[in-house]
Formats: sequence, C-alpha cells, structure tokens
Amino acid sequence: MTNPNKMHTLIKPTSILAVLGMCTLLNMQSIAAVNSEEAIANRIKPFATVCLEGQECANTVAATPASASGARTGEDVYNASCHTCHASGLLNAPKFGTTDWQERAAKGMETLMNHALNGFNAMPAKGTCATCSDDEIKNAVQYMVDSASK
Repeated sequence: MTNPNKMHTLIKPTSILAVLGMCTLLNMQSIAAVNSEEAIANRIKPFATVCLEGQECANTVAATPASASGARTGEDVYNASCHTCHASGLLNAPKFGTTDWQERAAKGMETLMNHALNGFNAMPAKGTCATCSDDEIKNAVQYMVDSASK
C-alpha cells in the first residue's frame, strides 16, 4: 500500500501549481482585454474637438445667450458681480449709494462706460463680469449712478 503521507505531500504542490497556472491565465486574458487596440484608442481619444467657422462639426451645440429675455438689469449685474467692490469701496471703488457716483457721473456716461468696459485704476475690464454684454455693463453703471440720488 502507498503511504498516505507521501500522496498528501505530492497533492499540495500540484494543487498550488494548478491554481497559480489558472490565475496567470486569467490575468493574461484581462491584460489582453485592457491593452486591446480598441481599449487603447478609447483611452487616448481627444476629450473635445474644435470647429472652425466654415467647417462641419459632428456634434454642434449652439451657443445660448446669457438670458433669453435680453440683457440683465443693472441691479442683477450689480448683485452678481459689481457689489464685491462697490458695496464696500474696496480698492477705492466708488461706493454704491454715495456721492462718489455723483462725482463720476459729472464726467459723463461715455467716460464711465469706457472705464467700465476697458478697466480703470484697480478695476479690470468689465469688472468681474467677463461674460456681461456691453448693454449689461451699461445697465449696471447706470444703476450705480442712479443710486447716488436715492
């Protein structure tokens, strides 16, 4: 009769080798799937495309205006962007609702609009509202000028 201890000793290494072989085979299959040409192409494809005027684009999304009903009111623009500096007078900005605006208004709306659109002293062009239209900036300036007379 065979010694059961010898058989048991032989089965353990064989079983371990069989399990390792199966794991290796499965791992190689998953690596092959991850490194397939299609998978690689999908990982390195461009995130977006740029379409130039006159070119056809596959996925064109039309730009929408900031507001479907037209330019925002001066109060809306002021509250969204201008109040940060003009409510407190930050960096010597003329304060909302004070005589600071009467002095500015004396220079004329054309000068105020030039300063608002192109920047003046510490204020950058269009203040902090780069997405505002010129009409919206004008509405905000007029709103702040009008605040001096209240």
